Amino acid sequence: MSAKQLEQVAQATKTAFVFPGQGSQKVGMLAELAEQFSSVTETFAEASAAVGFDLWHIAQSGEGLNQTEFTQPVLLTASIALWRVWLELGGVAPKYLAGHSLGEYSALVAAGAMSLGDAVKLVNLRGKLMQDAVPQGQGAMAAILGLEDAKVLELCEQVNIQGRGSVEAANYNAQGQVVIAGDKTLVEAVMALAKEQSGKAIALPVSVPSHCSLMKPAADKFAQALEHTAIELPGLPVIQNVNAEIATDVAGLRQALTAQLYQSVQWTKTMQFLQDQGVQYVVECGPGNVLANLAKRLPNIEKAFPLDSNSRMEDALNAILVAEGKIA
Repeated sequence: MSAKQLEQVAQATKTAFVFPGQGSQKVGMLAELAEQFSSVTETFAEASAAVGFDLWHIAQSGEGLNQTEFTQPVLLTASIALWRVWLELGGVAPKYLAGHSLGEYSALVAAGAMSLGDAVKLVNLRGKLMQDAVPQGQGAMAAILGLEDAKVLELCEQVNIQGRGSVEAANYNAQGQVVIAGDKTLVEAVMALAKEQSGKAIALPVSVPSHCSLMKPAADKFAQALEHTAIELPGLPVIQNVNAEIATDVAGLRQALTAQLYQSVQWTKTMQFLQDQGVQYVVECGPGNVLANLAKRLPNIEKAFPLDSNSRMEDALNAILVAEGKIA
């Protein structure tokens, strides 16, 4: 379906698609769907040809799956495979698209802003640059739960004053759920302070401290690759991570993708934007159901669905078609 066709069929819907980021990967992802839909393995073959290694093998065997440079193209390809199956089955085209971190690239491919081949090459490079930006073991990320955003920022500032590096808010995922990133010792210090404030702190199993100033060197190099990648305005509105706004020009889109590497993911604002625009149904287009579960907590979202199995795909497809009045 062309970008123009997508735009036309999506105008009246109350559905948004969201695409997950790193951390949603799991060994054997989409294997069940691949048995029924050849487009799944065809999508992986297309992406593998672009990057020069077998993404389906990585996804099914787990070999290298948690290495950032491989995780990112595998997840993007999995999300686009699910998107293609959804459209193949006559699924409703959403009114808005949004992706969490890496998922923003999946959203842009789905919306026709860039090709799958170009996107997987970009995120493969993105993963390499991110991994190279901080020596192994020096960076960390942690989820801080149960505290107001302002309190988490206050704790970060309190630790940063000590001058031993930096720790920052990386992801604003939901009310009372902020992910921090930065130098490992400072992340651990904020975790300890959060617990003293009756919050919860959970260390995340990642090798790269994403969305913080430690990624600025990676962003500077990544900007050069973006300049040489063909990008168009999306055929469907894509909400950007860094400002929770819709891209209106290609230059701004490139800038936002560069800034996304070292600035916070504004997911709470993104979901608020969707609610403000009348979105009532959210579909998570990727492995897992983290974003669907976050959406279910919101007052104006009636239903949220994952897509990553035959039964989940069927349930979401039928429920959205009924909710949107496409079938009785």
